[in-house]
Amino acid sequence: MSRHLKALIGPSILNADLSCLYEESQKLLDNGADYLHLDVMDGQFVPNLTFGHPVVKCLRNKIKNAFFETHMMVSNPEQWIAPMADAGVNQYTFHIEPVSNIEDVCRKIKENGMKVGVAIKPGTNVAEVEKYIAISDMVLIMTVEPGFGGQKFMVDQMEKVKYLREHYPLLDIEVDGGVGPSTISCCAEAGANMIVSGTAVIGAQDQASTIKLLRDTVQQAIGKK
Repeated sequence: MSRHLKALIGPSILNADLSCLYEESQKLLDNGADYLHLDVMDGQFVPNLTFGHPVVKCLRNKIKNAFFETHMMVSNPEQWIAPMADAGVNQYTFHIEPVSNIEDVCRKIKENGMKVGVAIKPGTNVAEVEKYIAISDMVLIMTVEPGFGGQKFMVDQMEKVKYLREHYPLLDIEVDGGVGPSTISCCAEAGANMIVSGTAVIGAQDQASTIKLLRDTVQQAIGKK
C-alpha cells in the first residue's frame, strides 16, 4: 500500500522576504519544492498577522501551475473559503479548534473546488481530528504552537502521526513547525509524508539540496512501510 504515498515538500514562505514574495516563491519551486505552504494568520486565532487572499491572488497571477496550500490560522475559516478559491488556492487547510460545524466547512471547501486539510494544534487530541478524516484530503499535525516561525520542534507530537499512519495507511499526513534536516528522520519514521519546512529551507545556503534531503528521507521511510 505504501507505493501510493508520495513524499511532498512544501516550504513555508513565512520567514521569506515578503517584499519579494513572488521571487522567493519561484526560487523555492525552481529548487524542487512540490508545493507552497502559505500561512494565513488573522491576529485572533494566533497573535500574528500575515496576509490574505489579495496577496495570494497576486502570487497566483504570476505562478500559474504550482500547488498552493493555504494554512488558515484564523478564527472564522468559513469566511475566507470563497475568496481563497477565487485566488486560485488548491488546498484549504483550516484548524478545527475554533469551528463549531466542521463538516459544514469541509463541504463548502469542496463545493468551491479545493481540497480539504484539517489541522490541529499541539494541545488538541488526535481523536478530535480523526472524526473528519473521511471528509478530508489531509491531516496537518502541528509540531509547534501555530503563529510564529522558527520555533523548536515538539517531538511528542509524533505519537499522533504514528497513530494516524497505523490506522490510515494511505492518508496524507502533514507536519509543520521546526522541521528541517535535524528533525526530518523522526517525522519520516513516524509516517508523515507531507513536510512543511520554513526556516530550514528558506535560510539554507543550498535550498535545492536541503529540499532533496527532506524528500529522500521521507521517501525512504515510505519504502520501508
